[in-house]
Amino acid sequence: MRVLMIADDRPTLGIGMVGYAFMGRVHSQAWRSVGAFFDLPVRPVMAALGGRSKEATAAAARDLGWAAVETDWRDLIARDDVQVVDICTPGDSHAEIAIAALEAGKHVICEKPLANSVAEAEAMVAAARAAAGRGVHAMVAFNYRRVPAVALARRWVAEGRLGRLHHVRAQYLQDWIADPAFPLVWRLQRERAGSGALGDIGAHVIDTAQFITGELLEGVSALTETFVKERPLAGASAGLSATGATTSADGTSGDGAPGDAADSAAGGAVATGAVDVDDAALFIGRFSGGALGSFEATRFATGRKNALRIEVNGSRGSLAFDFEAMNELWFHDHTLPAAEAGFRRIIVTEAEHPYAAAWWPPGHGLGYEHTFTHEIKDFVEAVAAGVAPAPSFADGLRVQRVLAAVEASAADGSRFTPVEES
Repeated sequence: MRVLMIADDRPTLGIGMVGYAFMGRVHSQAWRSVGAFFDLPVRPVMAALGGRSKEATAAAARDLGWAAVETDWRDLIARDDVQVVDICTPGDSHAEIAIAALEAGKHVICEKPLANSVAEAEAMVAAARAAAGRGVHAMVAFNYRRVPAVALARRWVAEGRLGRLHHVRAQYLQDWIADPAFPLVWRLQRERAGSGALGDIGAHVIDTAQFITGELLEGVSALTETFVKERPLAGASAGLSATGATTSADGTSGDGAPGDAADSAAGGAVATGAVDVDDAALFIGRFSGGALGSFEATRFATGRKNALRIEVNGSRGSLAFDFEAMNELWFHDHTLPAAEAGFRRIIVTEAEHPYAAAWWPPGHGLGYEHTFTHEIKDFVEAVAAGVAPAPSFADGLRVQRVLAAVEASAADGSRFTPVEES
């Protein structure tokens, strides 16, 4: 039997990724699949995966398709076969890893929010600007820009189909920590995450709103709340699920379900810790073009799993999107006679729609993971062309400044607080 070998003479682009949990898994899926569906100018190679535990990282590398393992991210950056560093760690390590990678001449894609503070984000932007002068590029990973319906919404706003923008209503609703017995995972610790729902999911909806409208938030008035102020300490965690760590009568720790009656009956106490981030954030704001915005980010919207919603109203029309129906965009053409006007549903799976031609026949919907494949596709194409990918670290800094203004306003009686200029 003859075996036909297909030559691929494209240049390779070696990828090193730091982190292999929730975001690491979905980024791995994107790196594995992007070349199969998009005709890229270079061939991504999943060269190395970084993590602290050699055994756990090796197991993840085997499952996710990475060729090698490093237990120190500095060693991963130093590898000759790595030209891109993909950062999928908690926010407290973003700045250190990204700056080191850029200074080493490696392109960087970094998960959102860009950093845990404005100061860290500013340092990352400075490093990215210096690296750009040497042909090295950086991008922050706001994946919801790459939902076909969201990209289509941006296209129509840019084309003027909504006219002058008046209102933006944006929400990101989840419920995964509504149970007070849910453990104190890193996303609920300011030292690791920077903020709570505000930074984790609020950052997404801020970026999505600014992306669709093409306008920037200039000032905000905000409220934040922490509904559950103390939680069981976390034992094992994965993605958005976790088990608690219990403390026995002799003071030793063990993994168990938080609040387990068997633990109490056996004399074991549930070890707890303080939640020092917000559970929910609510704010109003004014956009640079004059539109008024209302925003909500919460993990306590029981029954809502991942509802990133946005509605934009303009003088010529309106559009509405909900990620829980991510293949749909609702559009109202206000130039039509009243007898014909109204919202109509558009299934965003036609070949003419953003990204859709690479996938399935019309009506065969895409999922969450495809947004990351689109993100990686755009990043790789930009790097190969030697142009700056979007959103940039400067875009990430702008979102970070909005987050800071929201927290400052909430801490000062909801005083209207300008967003600091970049």
